[in-house]
Amino acid sequence: MQSKRRALLFLNAQSRNGHGNMANGVARQLQSGGITLIESLSKRADDMSQEIVRRADEVDLVIVGGGDGTVNAALKGIVETGLPLGVLPLGTANDFARTLGIPINPEAAVAVIVAGCTRRIDVGTVNDQLFANVASMGMSVELARRLTGNLKRRWGRLSYPLSALKTMLAIKPFAAEVVTKDRKIQLKSLQIAVGNGLYYGGGMSVYEVASIDDQCLDFYSVEPRQSWQWPLFLSAFRRGRHRNLRKMQAFCSPSPLYIRTDPPLPINTDGEITTTTPARFDLLPLALSVFVPTDRVEG
Repeated sequence: MQSKRRALLFLNAQSRNGHGNMANGVARQLQSGGITLIESLSKRADDMSQEIVRRADEVDLVIVGGGDGTVNAALKGIVETGLPLGVLPLGTANDFARTLGIPINPEAAVAVIVAGCTRRIDVGTVNDQLFANVASMGMSVELARRLTGNLKRRWGRLSYPLSALKTMLAIKPFAAEVVTKDRKIQLKSLQIAVGNGLYYGGGMSVYEVASIDDQCLDFYSVEPRQSWQWPLFLSAFRRGRHRNLRKMQAFCSPSPLYIRTDPPLPINTDGEITTTTPARFDLLPLALSVFVPTDRVEG
């Protein structure tokens, strides 16, 4: 008889679905699936990684219930300890779960963890911060500031396009220098993003064939454009088919990226503002093991 697995469980009560009957039902289903739960003592997201490291010898896996920001808060501790990650997508956007094919339905997501199939994926880095989905500057930072918890709880995923429209009208271009192993680019931009996964920003695609285990950083920069051009651009962008559009710079880099901006800008990692330019972007190849559906094990 297989011994029970022990899981350190983080449930973000502030996430869109991380409280009440939903959270209680998730816990009961995990326990019925043979997982002994050790509930987190952390009161703040900033403490999650420290607790994971401190209690690593007590558990076999870590389960994070919340949105992309909650997953991001646990990344450092999970990568350091090598523990596998189970994701319960209880947030608003859940782009990390979407990239890996993890069901949004909580019961189905629990079933994925109980089944026990894992996949190794890359983790992005910018300065001393880790990210699973994307790190970006410009429009995305202003968007993150506008996306308050109340707005996301009220409008759900619709809060992203609503806030994006307001942000586009207010954002100002900035100057940037981008350096890789084989190129140096000077540009004017409204937004720069460096992606690790496929989705971010409530279902937007970094690039339609991007993969979270391809050991490659997907770069793009959105140059200033006329207001009438935005609808076509956003339609292509949502499907990840923007690389050939005018006023776009986009490429995949297997080597580190260095970005300077004028003025220095804050950087958004998985929805949270965590660092600033100048910045060095890199990858930790296949550094994280995540429970995924059986048809996503090979990537």
